[in-house]
This record gives sequence, structure tokens and C-alpha cells, in this order.
Amino acid sequence: MSTNADIPLKAGPREWLGLAVLALPTLLVSIDVSVLHLAVPHISEGLNPSASQMLWIIDIYGFLIAGFLVTMGTLGDRIGRRKLLLIGAAAFGVASLAAVYADNPATLIAARAAMGIAGATLMPSTLALIMNIFRDPRQRGVAIAVWVTMFSVGIALGPVVGGAMLEYFWWGSVFLLGVPVMAVLLVAGPILLPEYRDAEAGRLDLTSVALSLAAILSVVYGLKEIAIDGFGAVPLMALVAGLALGVVFVRRQRTLQSPLLDIGLFSNSTFRAALVTLLLSMLVAGGTYLMVTQYLQLVGGLSPMKAGLYLLPAAFALIVTAMVSPMAAARIRPSYVVAVGLAVSAIGHLMLSTADSSSGIAQVVTGFAFVYAGGGPLIALGTDIVVGAARPEQAGSAAALSETSTELGMALGVALLGSLGAAVYRSGVDLPAGAPEGAGETLAGAVEAAQGMSSNVAATLLDSAREAFTNGMNVIGGIGALVALASAVLVAVVIKLPPTGADGDTDGTDGAADGSTVPAVNVEG
Repeated sequence: MSTNADIPLKAGPREWLGLAVLALPTLLVSIDVSVLHLAVPHISEGLNPSASQMLWIIDIYGFLIAGFLVTMGTLGDRIGRRKLLLIGAAAFGVASLAAVYADNPATLIAARAAMGIAGATLMPSTLALIMNIFRDPRQRGVAIAVWVTMFSVGIALGPVVGGAMLEYFWWGSVFLLGVPVMAVLLVAGPILLPEYRDAEAGRLDLTSVALSLAAILSVVYGLKEIAIDGFGAVPLMALVAGLALGVVFVRRQRTLQSPLLDIGLFSNSTFRAALVTLLLSMLVAGGTYLMVTQYLQLVGGLSPMKAGLYLLPAAFALIVTAMVSPMAAARIRPSYVVAVGLAVSAIGHLMLSTADSSSGIAQVVTGFAFVYAGGGPLIALGTDIVVGAARPEQAGSAAALSETSTELGMALGVALLGSLGAAVYRSGVDLPAGAPEGAGETLAGAVEAAQGMSSNVAATLLDSAREAFTNGMNVIGGIGALVALASAVLVAVVIKLPPTGADGDTDGTDGAADGSTVPAVNVEG
């Protein structure tokens, strides 16, 4: 066992091979998200879930990841980040198999919940290990860019591979993609990844764990139900209770010698601004992705395979901008690079806000590519800004907060913006006499109902349903444009980090953002 000071500043071949292993969970998570959105129409047909159940199938995964990330990030600091990563990988594989063979909406929701809890162990562990392994600032930037690029590659591969599987197999087959990825991680992880633990970490405070989980899930539940059914007594009580529990959680952390979450991280304005920007940007990205994937299939009439191919330009744009951003940040302030990217995203959202239901496929694909191209700098640099603002022994907590913002934003985007899109649809669709109730809830329900109608009535229903769905996408596109522009201003004004090429930290000293001394982190080969 050695300390952090004994690790060479420059990473060698073993470290870069370890990065390849750490990129696997990121690849899996992005494939899982993109595949699931593409499979929505097929799950609707196979399991016949209600609109509310469909939203839970999609976002329970992200909600539980967000709920458990802080706990898992801190747990990894205590028991070992590699150990937690491998435990989570095994659990994720088992939960994926349960999702494959789910035969009703409730079972699939439960399997997705288990995947979310297991997934919460993966992302903070991988990111914290990257921060520990790559101590040179420039190498760390490249490593995080590679890590982010694997997320982009997963987004690119997910629709194509998933689309091909949906063409020839049942919807449950898409969850099989995670099993071989987790198997590789379980075999290669113990060989290539060192173990890291915080040498000064205290015991895990179970009361704080319960408070953090209850606070996050109560707030998420309240917001979700308000978005679906409007303001009611139960969701309002859940929202208030969640906020109150959050206050209790924060106060408790200030009194603990070994807190679950280091509240001092939030004293850094750069840290706060980056977190808020990640949360808001992922929120609009989650809602936008859900609407676009359904638009291509249910409005544009594309098969899953073709819809996946139409999403490739956006994924390719994200890969390119995520890889180029660290090079640009070496010469230009990272905040300016991120702000320009967010402005590009705003252009894409505006294009989505003006697309129509009859001839909008080209415009939707182009607009979505702009959205993703503009998001690359934020994903690549925002994560480094958040985690880089923390001391090395805080890497687990900082990584957990970064991933909490990302996952919670994506889940809230699906819940809030997905519910908003559904509300616009319900208010705008005209149902012919005798149409089933499901046709008025979702576009997928209208497409299914049209199959049992005469051609004229079916055409009338589908024209109205597709127009109503597109109107919902237009509203979400307008919201996305406003959020992207506001986030661009926030980043440019608040975050004042110099270009990374001007970074003077090349002596191997691990200093905190405030210049304080960093306690050692235990390292085991």
C-alpha cells in the first residue's frame, strides 16, 4: 500500500489501459438510455403500459441513480472505489437480465429501479478513479474527454445496435447489451485498476443516507406528479417534505466529523455554477431526446433501425465537440468554450421549436445535431470543472454530485418535459367517435388505435395526433432554447478559470482549490 504522493505524476500504459476499462460503464449507461428511448413504441405495444407507467419505466432508473449517487460516491471513498465499481457491475448485469424477461409494466419498473441503484455505483466510481489515476492536469483533461467520448459513442451505437435488435427481436433484447459489457469490466477491472480509499474517511452515517434518499425522491416524486396531474395535495406535501428533509440533511452534514457530503464544496462559486448548468442542460436534453426519438418513428414513420441512423449525425457532432473542447480550452477560457457551445445548442432547440409534422424530419435531425454539438463542450469541460474544484480526497463526493446533476437532470427532463409534451398532446388531439381512451393519452396509443379503424377515420386521427405531438415538441424546443441561452450567460459570467494551457500546477502537488494541504488517499495496486 502506498500513498497518493508515491504515484507518478505522468500516467503510463497501465493507467491508459485502466481508462479503457473505466470507460465501459459510461458506454453502457449511454447505450441503455438511447436504446430505451428508441424502444418506447415497442414497449408500449408489448406491455401496454399507461402513460404514467411508461414515464416511470423511462425515468425510475435516473431517479434512483440520482437518489443513491451521493451515498455511493461516499461509500466508495470508504470501502474502496474499485470494490464498489465491481459490486455495482455484477448487480447491474443481474438487473439487466431481469428487465429482459419482464412480462408486465410493474416488473419492468422494478427491474429498472434495481438497475438504477446498481448504476449509482458505477459513474462516481469511474470518475473518481480517473481523478485519482491521472494527476497531471493535461492528462486528466484528455482522460475525461475520452471518458465523455465513450458516452457519445454509446449514444451513437445505441440507436443503431438497438434499432437492429428491435427490427429482428423483441423489445426485451435491448437490455441484453449490458451483460457482456459488465462481464468485461468484472474480468479486467481487478487486473488493471488500482484500489483507492480515503485514508481519513470515517464511518458511513446511515441517517444521512436515509435523509438524502428521502429528500431527493420526495422532491422528484412531487415535481413529477405536479407535471402530470397539476397541483394537488399529495404532490405538494411530497415536495414540501422533500425540501424540509433536504434542510435537515444539510444541517446534519455540518455537525458530523465525517459527513456523507462535504457541504464546503458549495462555497466555491465555480463549483456551484457548473453544477447548475449541468443540471439544467441535462434536463432539456432528456426531454428533447425523448420527443425526437418518438417523432422520428411515430410522426416520421421511420423504422427503429432508420431512426437510429438518423440520430448518428447528432452523436457524431457530440463526439467531435467533446474531443475538440479540451484543446480549445488550452487556449481559451473553458467557460467561454462551454458558453459558445450552449449558444449553438440554443440554435438547435429553436429549429426544433419550429418543425412541423408533415415535412420536419430534415429540420428535426439538423436541429438535434446542433443541440448535441453544443452540448459536447459542457459534458467534456463541465465535469472536469466540477471535480477539479475539489481536493483529491473529495473526488468521490464531487464526482457523485456531478453525476447527480447529470442523471437527475436527465430524469427530470423526461418526467417534467415529457409530461408537458404529453399535456400539450392531450389538449390538442381530436379524437373521432369511438376512439379508445389510449389514443388521447399518447401518440403511440393513437397509432395503435388507428390500426382497427377505417382508412379515412384512421388518417384523420393520425393527422391530428401527429400535429398535437409535434406541437408538444415545439414547446419543449422553445424552453430548451431559453435554458441554453441563460446557462451560457451564467457560465461566461461566473466561471473565471484560466485556459488549461496556462495551468501552472505541473509540480505534482495536489492542492485544493483554496490552496490547502491534501490528506493522503490510500492506493493499492
